[in-house]
Amino acid sequence: MPELPEVETTLRGLSPHLSGQRITQVTIRNPHLRWPIPGNLHDILRDQSIRRLQRRAKYLLLECDNGTLILHLGMSGSLRILSALTPPEKHDHFDLLLANGTLMRLRDPRRFGAVLWHKGDISQHPLLAKLGPEPLLDDFDAQHLYRATRKRSAAIKQVIMDSHVVVGVGNIYASESLFQAGIRPQLHAGKLSLPRCARLVQSIRETLNASIAQGGSTLRDFVDSNGKPGYFQQSYKVYGRTGESCRVCGTPIKQIVQGQRSTFYCPSCQK
Repeated sequence: MPELPEVETTLRGLSPHLSGQRITQVTIRNPHLRWPIPGNLHDILRDQSIRRLQRRAKYLLLECDNGTLILHLGMSGSLRILSALTPPEKHDHFDLLLANGTLMRLRDPRRFGAVLWHKGDISQHPLLAKLGPEPLLDDFDAQHLYRATRKRSAAIKQVIMDSHVVVGVGNIYASESLFQAGIRPQLHAGKLSLPRCARLVQSIRETLNASIAQGGSTLRDFVDSNGKPGYFQQSYKVYGRTGESCRVCGTPIKQIVQGQRSTFYCPSCQK
């Protein structure tokens, strides 16, 4: 599933092509995504301009004249910038055509993505209203994480993957961040000291920024707005490396299951 770095990479690729442009046509080939695409979206969006693009957690937000288009890549989706003459393929479900001839196309083989419309304060949309802070912004800091973990017996990996605590830290980046911070993923969150919270916050930021710099991770389907894969998976320290030697100490990497997701860690480097 595309995580925060993949969505941020997509945002940065789309923004130069979409910001300030006028929408002339909306094409819906298959409305049956995670939630149905509004059938009147063409009438709503026609002749509106895209003022700016933002990201909130794993949602892409296209702020228009009279509301916001909410996009989510789901498990296998991608948003691409194409020529208006590019013929659609089987899994191309949604097109946004702009006055300058640019075409933004959603491809989503598994159809877990989303295309929704919201008029009003986007921060109050039900999908966004209760989300925690962004991990790359200042309101996610050691004090916030320390407060969020007090008296919690849940494993720290599960806590940092909780979008009410912090958004966008999915399975891959949780394992990688905990390794960088030297914290074992099974550790009860309430046992983290304030200095260790500070170290983990810094590790999450560094891990996410490193992935963004490399275009995110491509494990199966992800490509950016130009159709190019990400390369961060080539830098993984623990994720997917079961039995391989730790890049720091040489100890074999272990794999366990937490919350029905695979977790990878070094039993020597992480305490």
